Amino acid sequence: MSTPALTTYQRHHLRPTYDHHVGYLFPAMVRASQAHVVMLTEQGLVPADRGARLLRGLAELRADTAPAPDFDGSFEDTYYLVEKRLAAACGIPTGELDVQMARSRNDLDAGVFRMLLRDQLIGVLDRVLATGATALDAAHRYADVVITGYTHRRPAQPTTIGHALTGYAEALAGEALGYADLIDTLNTSPLGSCAFAGTDLDIAPARVAELLGFAALVTNSYEAVAGADHLVQVGTHNARSLATGARLARTLMDWLSWRWVTTPGDFTQGSSIMPQKRNPVVLEHLVSYAGQAAADAASVLNNVGAAWWEDSNNATTDVQVRLWESNDRADRFFALLGGFLAEIEPLEPPSAAEIVASGATTTAAADALTRHGVPFRAAHSVVGRLVRAGQPATWTAETVRQAAEGLTAPLTDHAVTDLITAAVQPAQVLDRAQADGPGTEAVRTQVHLVRARFDQVSRRLAAVRERLAAADTALDATAEAMAAGPDSAGSGVTSAGSGAATVGPASAGPDSAGAVVR
Repeated sequence: MSTPALTTYQRHHLRPTYDHHVGYLFPAMVRASQAHVVMLTEQGLVPADRGARLLRGLAELRADTAPAPDFDGSFEDTYYLVEKRLAAACGIPTGELDVQMARSRNDLDAGVFRMLLRDQLIGVLDRVLATGATALDAAHRYADVVITGYTHRRPAQPTTIGHALTGYAEALAGEALGYADLIDTLNTSPLGSCAFAGTDLDIAPARVAELLGFAALVTNSYEAVAGADHLVQVGTHNARSLATGARLARTLMDWLSWRWVTTPGDFTQGSSIMPQKRNPVVLEHLVSYAGQAAADAASVLNNVGAAWWEDSNNATTDVQVRLWESNDRADRFFALLGGFLAEIEPLEPPSAAEIVASGATTTAAADALTRHGVPFRAAHSVVGRLVRAGQPATWTAETVRQAAEGLTAPLTDHAVTDLITAAVQPAQVLDRAQADGPGTEAVRTQVHLVRARFDQVSRRLAAVRERLAAADTALDATAEAMAAGPDSAGSGVTSAGSGAATVGPASAGPDSAGAVVR
């Protein structure tokens, strides 16, 4: 029997959308359906024998790892593919399925979207934490490697590799916290909201949420289906986090070009014509990744803003691929950046003479005068005159005194010595005591403090994982027991009249426990 030709709509929208979505949605929909059928059976809404049959069919679908069938027009989307395959696995027509009782494609989509994004962001956060640890390890090792710090692409002041990397790690710690908060937001279940107004059937949404590892329920069923703020947050947080990393990547390009640090061979590509070249194009790719993440975020924001305050494909299905790709890109971004940072080592950092010649020490020279009572603006003017007359390496006590003519009080010999020393010894920055500055001990203390922030997020993430693992174990055990049938020994399922079934008391659900990640 020949397959009917696809319509224009099927060829140009339903089929490509299905191809993009089925690999993500099908397993998640099957898992959510297992929790839903368990709840329906426990509530007595589905007779135990029919619930057992559904759960056996769902277990078969979950165990089947074969590729999804091609889109042939016999079903509209992944949602209907689940129904078609479940009916076949149960040996019944789709008209006899109970799996969609008290459930809509709307709340199912909203729920599995959150599940998928939650799981993806857990992986992204793993990468962020690993990259942060790598950056801090390098910062601690190189807290005494002096380099020239830049502002507006011009030499500015001496700093250290450790100081710069700790700064990036601190930004990354804030982004890690943002990912943890976002996982909290996603870990709120909309399941049970149905189309948007719920149902008169006596369902237990908290039980479904518990079995799927959600920490709480969305408060309002309209928001549960119509809401899209969490989708925008995923896209924009990825864009923000990658933008910060891209800025570091561009700075690293300079460090490599100036030979301040080594070029990790594993992250280079050869030239097609110049045999001597190894190009660290991974840093260019990181900048491009950030641009793509920004584009994805803009796409999501524009689609959500174009939607109505109700269930709408603009704000749901049409933005999902953008977010899945954004999360995948974020995962690869931090894997690459962390791997790169793990391999760089100091190569030829700028010498003291080079730093002095760049003028980067002149601020310290002016500060030296202020420590001897010279007003800041007057000290600044003295050093400005010295700079215009020659590089700091050429300054002498005589030239300093000439530049200081006109001061209310003449400079002491000690003040002159301090100015010249500060101007020609950039390594003095290593002794700077300011807590947030580039002093060696200060940087290593900063590393310790920032590491504690990462550790706090790591503990939150571990709690989420523990909750999800416990939910998986409970759902597997309950579904397996129910699938064995109400008369099976040790199933935990007892007759509740009219063919319905109940189980022993459920553990406290998300309504009583609250969110784990806080």
